[in-house]
Amino acid sequence: MNWYFLLKSGPDGARSNYPKMKKRFLSLWFRHLTTDWLTLRRPELRDTPFILAAPERNRIIAMAVNPVAELQGITVGMASADAKAMVPEIQVIDDIPGQNYKLLKALGEWCIRYTPLIAIDMPNGLLMDISGCAHLWGSEHDYLKEIVTRLRSKGYDVRGAIADTAGAAWAIARFGRVKPIIEPGAQAEALLTLPPTALRLEPVVLNRLQKLGFYAIKNFITLGRSVLRRRFGSEFMLRLDQALGIEDEPLQLLQPVEPYSERLPCLEPVRTAEAIEIAIKTLLVNLCHRMAGEGKGVRTAILKCYRVDGRIIQTGIGTNQPTHHVIHLFKLFELKISTIEPALGIELFTLDVPKYEDVSSDQEALWSPEGCGLTDTSLAELLDRLANKIGAGNIHRYLPQEHYWPERSFKPAISLKERPATSWRTDRPRPSLLLNKPERIEVMFRIPDYPPSLFIYKNKIHRIEKSDGPERIEREWWIEDGEHRDYYQVEDEEGQRYWLFRLGHYTGDQSKQWFIHGFFA
Repeated sequence: MNWYFLLKSGPDGARSNYPKMKKRFLSLWFRHLTTDWLTLRRPELRDTPFILAAPERNRIIAMAVNPVAELQGITVGMASADAKAMVPEIQVIDDIPGQNYKLLKALGEWCIRYTPLIAIDMPNGLLMDISGCAHLWGSEHDYLKEIVTRLRSKGYDVRGAIADTAGAAWAIARFGRVKPIIEPGAQAEALLTLPPTALRLEPVVLNRLQKLGFYAIKNFITLGRSVLRRRFGSEFMLRLDQALGIEDEPLQLLQPVEPYSERLPCLEPVRTAEAIEIAIKTLLVNLCHRMAGEGKGVRTAILKCYRVDGRIIQTGIGTNQPTHHVIHLFKLFELKISTIEPALGIELFTLDVPKYEDVSSDQEALWSPEGCGLTDTSLAELLDRLANKIGAGNIHRYLPQEHYWPERSFKPAISLKERPATSWRTDRPRPSLLLNKPERIEVMFRIPDYPPSLFIYKNKIHRIEKSDGPERIEREWWIEDGEHRDYYQVEDEEGQRYWLFRLGHYTGDQSKQWFIHGFFA
């Protein structure tokens, strides 16, 4: 066997189990995002200068420029007419509104295999909280090299940088020229030689800084805070403090992290069912240990398998009552393993619990063999396995309701925990299977007020050997008007028993009065 797992939870839901770690951020900058995407779709454009253009203020403006056109002096924001004057052979292609967001979202979802904390950084970047993740690839250098190399192999021109703050990482990725990884605590020194635009400032503020001759951050960073705030505003100070680490910068995550979530990266791609089983067991052990310590249990769990080819295979389970029993949860996932197609291999497994509930102390005691009835955990486990195999919608439990009319005398239960408000009626026999709606039958009888001697149901003749009744059930007049029913239990020559009724008093028109309503076991 040649698979290996990094048996370490990611920095998401399990972060509270580890000592508080220093924050580290990774910024990815896709220099030619939309033009790279179009070149991948149309390879004939690879060596051709082209721009993606859109109308703006009565002019056609270049919204994106491919590297070939860029080398010939074409820039973003240039009018397409000017671009054509400079490079006559340039192609002008209509820009697709919102395409860069769609691409960043897809790239961000692919990058979740490296960290769950990813934010879209419009118009051409991603910001990633990588705290506690890089060591899983050996070092920050190896981590960054792995991500950038794989994205470039997909056809995207990307640069990346790592620092203590998202602002510093963003600045180094776009304007840094020395090294892409800034040591912890060294972001202030790394920012000194960069231009003010590296702080993500508004154009008005940048123009003001340029007029004052501040062409690098070191030119103004030594000025007093009150002076900077008075001259350039509070938004300027916020951006500066975020880059230096004085102020936190919250990320709008692409996928919010579930409170209970586990990650399992693989050193080598997983391709066998046995390896997938090991991964699921490892995730469940880590997850259930946490949940048991906090008195929580799984109601819904989602397993995601990130494949080498970029596809994400997802499967999930549900339980009738909250549980952190590893063996039981694994048996539910075991039913799903055959649907997981590893293809070239799975490089990351994640297990999320979007729905969970408190596990009471009484319920924990039920894991012992003494449990019985509806409170027996083995029954809940059996129902969970059946529900995950044939579908939860095919399993029902019913509770009694205080109604005389048979169709209203029961209701579906929400869960195994729900208790009936009243008892089942036992003084009169009731069929084990009640039809949702009574069905008309043809009958023959000797005396009008007696039960039928035979009836025809679905073109089959049933000759009645035994019968009992009638049991009169009056219509619930406070709910609806209508006639009463006279019910009979009958048994045919094959020993099958049925619940028949005549609607109202005998009128002579028997074809419209007799119905079948249920079947006895």
